[in-house]
Amino acid sequence: MNYVYIVECRDGTLYTGWTVDVAKRLDQHNRGNGAKYTRSRHPVTLRYFEAHDAKADALKRECAIKKLTRTQKMILCMSNEHPGP
Repeated sequence: MNYVYIVECRDGTLYTGWTVDVAKRLDQHNRGNGAKYTRSRHPVTLRYFEAHDAKADALKRECAIKKLTRTQKMILCMSNEHPGP
């Protein structure tokens, strides 16, 4: 399974990514070993995730989410208020 996720960084910014293991990726972000963007902004909190069977679908969705405004991303996050990996 492939997952697209949104995390909220310590400074309140949002980061969108994809992974095959949400819990492991969240841990990487929080240890400072995740994406370059989150390295100086951890800890991060998982706000949203969704599953996709195909990696290509997850990557397309990640790209689409990254094009959303912050407000649109926050609405998306609220639709999945208490996510858990």
